[in-house]
Amino acid sequence: MKEMIKATNISKKFKLNADDYIRAVDQVDVVINEGEFVCIMGPSGAGKSTLLNILSTLDLPTNGFLKVAEKNIIKMAEHELSQFRYEYLGFIFQDFSLIDIMTVQENIAVSLIVHNVPRDESNQRVKAIAERLGIGDLLTKYPNECSGGQLQRIAIARALVTEPKLIVADEPTGNLDSKNTHELMKLFREYNKEGKTVLIVTHDSMIASYASRVLYINDGKIEEEIIRGNKTKKEFFHKIVEVNSEETFIEG
Repeated sequence: MKEMIKATNISKKFKLNADDYIRAVDQVDVVINEGEFVCIMGPSGAGKSTLLNILSTLDLPTNGFLKVAEKNIIKMAEHELSQFRYEYLGFIFQDFSLIDIMTVQENIAVSLIVHNVPRDESNQRVKAIAERLGIGDLLTKYPNECSGGQLQRIAIARALVTEPKLIVADEPTGNLDSKNTHELMKLFREYNKEGKTVLIVTHDSMIASYASRVLYINDGKIEEEIIRGNKTKKEFFHKIVEVNSEETFIEG
């Protein structure tokens, strides 16, 4: 199976003061294959988002090797990284990060506009993804005229309009109710079944149970890997809860 992400011995240090630092990610090895659906879990401050940011090229490790879609990310210049992200990655953030003074259509089309996609093609792509996500009737509205569930779908449309091979999301359901959360995870699963690689950070065992594999991180290290295999969603959920409970008990 082809590798989408390969990280070897990656670490990330953040300076606290002149003499001290914290190691948010500590000598981690990760391989994620094309078409996988992977969740990163762990307690608050464990390094989940830092690891996600590195694996998705938003941040670079202090040391180690990182390859995404067979490209050596460490050696890329910033302009090369920008083009690479446009071609390969779709980012979905918890706070949506939409631009209030732009219409829904303009928000979805931001990356296409920045990369000089012709207007007709851009309009067609925006309309197609909006229709698929059930927000085709919102294109002329502004973000402040939309509900939380609609805003999340707009953010997803913006991430997917570039037709990325890797979908990355950091706590994407944090602002959603249970109904919209379930619909969002069904969408991720649909795109995963179409061959897209999905990588999500979550603290929620129910969300993680949609994945095929869960990486449990604590103190900057991957302590456990939970593989779905032939387990039902319910069985997988209970295994994730069990691991979470054990780690919480150990911490306490």
